[in-house]
Amino acid sequence: MFAPVTDLKGVGTKTAATLGSLGIYSIYDLLFYFPFRYDELQSLPLSQIMDGQKVMLKGIVATEAFVSRFGYKKSRLSFKLRIDHDVVMVNFFNQQWLKNKIEVGKEIAVYGTFNVSRQSLTGFKFVAAKENDSGMAPIYSVNRNLRQKKLVDLINLALDDFLTEVEDVVPPEIRQKYRLLSDQQIVLQMHHPKNGQEAKQAKRSAIFREFFLFQTELALLINNNARNAGIAKKYDLQAIAELTKALPFELSADQKQVINEIFADLHSAKQMNRLLQGDVGSGKTIVAVYAIFAVITAGFQASLMVPTEILAAQHFKKITELLQPLGIRTALLTGTTKTLERREIYRELTDGTINVVVGTHALIQEKVIFKKLGLVIIDEQHRFGVSQRQALINKGNVPDVLTMTATPIPRTLALTVYGDTAVSEIRHLPAGRKQIKSAWKTSNQMKEVYQLMQGQLDQGFQIYAVTPLITESEALDLKNAEELFGKLQHDFPKQKVVLLHGQMPGSKKEEIMEEFAAGEINILVATSVIEVGVDVANANLMVIYNADRFGISQLHQLRGRIGRGKTQSYCIFLANPKTKAGKARMQAVASTTDGFKLAEEDLKMRGEGDLFGKAQSGLPEFQVGNVVNNYETLVIAQRVAQEVVKKDPELTNLTNKNLKQVLEYKQLQQNRK
Repeated sequence: MFAPVTDLKGVGTKTAATLGSLGIYSIYDLLFYFPFRYDELQSLPLSQIMDGQKVMLKGIVATEAFVSRFGYKKSRLSFKLRIDHDVVMVNFFNQQWLKNKIEVGKEIAVYGTFNVSRQSLTGFKFVAAKENDSGMAPIYSVNRNLRQKKLVDLINLALDDFLTEVEDVVPPEIRQKYRLLSDQQIVLQMHHPKNGQEAKQAKRSAIFREFFLFQTELALLINNNARNAGIAKKYDLQAIAELTKALPFELSADQKQVINEIFADLHSAKQMNRLLQGDVGSGKTIVAVYAIFAVITAGFQASLMVPTEILAAQHFKKITELLQPLGIRTALLTGTTKTLERREIYRELTDGTINVVVGTHALIQEKVIFKKLGLVIIDEQHRFGVSQRQALINKGNVPDVLTMTATPIPRTLALTVYGDTAVSEIRHLPAGRKQIKSAWKTSNQMKEVYQLMQGQLDQGFQIYAVTPLITESEALDLKNAEELFGKLQHDFPKQKVVLLHGQMPGSKKEEIMEEFAAGEINILVATSVIEVGVDVANANLMVIYNADRFGISQLHQLRGRIGRGKTQSYCIFLANPKTKAGKARMQAVASTTDGFKLAEEDLKMRGEGDLFGKAQSGLPEFQVGNVVNNYETLVIAQRVAQEVVKKDPELTNLTNKNLKQVLEYKQLQQNRK
């Protein structure tokens, strides 16, 4: 089951690499890579079909298939299909390979769009005779390297050879109680449902299975943590008072409250497991600094893990500025840290010279060994898998754990998704901050937007221009970063305009951000790479192009990059949404800067497939389940998983053998990512 995809007949290293780009590495991944929707192959009498309707037509091939060519590498395959007493012309474009499958006198089915006036069908799918029973065609998420047909063929191959190897992860008594399908039935019916009802039934079971696996993983983690009593940290209140005196600002009431909650956890002999929710710019970093300094005064080390190098560098700079004058040794460890410096950091972490290390995934490497790790802080924690978080925690002897997110989610949902985690909230912005003025504008109002941009530039302020894509996309008619970069250079010839995107090397990104922070760049054209962790007080205008292609939470995160100074800031959402949901999203994000309110709105309107911003939802990603739409299932899965772990903490029972294997495999996959 967990063998590599190369064990499938005809799958070589090239195809394996292509599948890997979709996160498919094994037979198991392929079998459980489910469709995100189905085309219903509806069969209707010709008299009932409306113009432009998608239908499946069954009939007898009346003429030989003929291939005609037009344009560059374009072809049309045409033949006539007899349906009772009527004849329909069928055309397939650029699928001349179908010619060998179409035999005169043979009964076939074709799926496509019907043209009433021409009595013709433009075919999308040729349905072989053996498939005629099924009225559903699965549609999978693919990329430019892998076509639907190729993926379907590989999944069918895996079903033929390995379906009987699939074993259940949900215990039989639970499946019986909640009327759930077996894993073999889920796999077969998700890929080949006979009708809509069967697809619905399979999806219901697949959602429960997915939530059950996640909640079992959490329950095991909680169970292991509960066995280990924490270590009480006897921090030095006098030293902490010195930090408060040195601060260039007054802590807000919310910050003081959260710091007290964290200090109470640190002082207790129970391991801290706390989630800190705070809006963008609410001052979570200073709370983290207090927690770090407290454990250091108690004789322990601290680590802060973040998802990007830019954010790591910024946190490191802030922490060093505040703690270095108090005699604290800080270090920065990322993927681009030079070899000699890296070795020095490894040595000083092991001998305890370094008090606090800030870094990316580089912190979970085997060579990172702490002398006495007492606190683990994980920022933007939803970007890391459960096993990645645990890998860092395991480097200490039951260290206290503080996770942080700038994308607030409702408390009930947080407790369900994160198990026994205590939740703290910073709801108000620090004193002296002005609310960002936001507005939604359409492309017809560009003149107003340009006037605002010019006005800000004339006053010496800087601008972010944000766009969703890096290069031209055939699928989406969006302004991409390169095109926007060229346009703004042309429209603002006296200004220095620079492009920043995620595919640039880390060192180049840092160099550009340093220039921008130093005021040497007037307009920074960027993709959502700037969404997290870049504070430039002089940049007080952000224009987000094609804003309707981002999720609410991601738009809010992006907006949080401005408003860091004392002057009035502005955020313009440029969008021409065509859907009701798109318009509602623009109205919501332009009407308030309260992240908690927006989180509620986001959860109300979030669909299954936000095109952008999945990682910014503040919630774990699931393939078939949605924690908002399927909340009740999530709650039941949590309760059931906790019962299973309570009865069998090591998952050694025969019925849990396969569950344990699947969880171990999922951990390997998390580490691979």
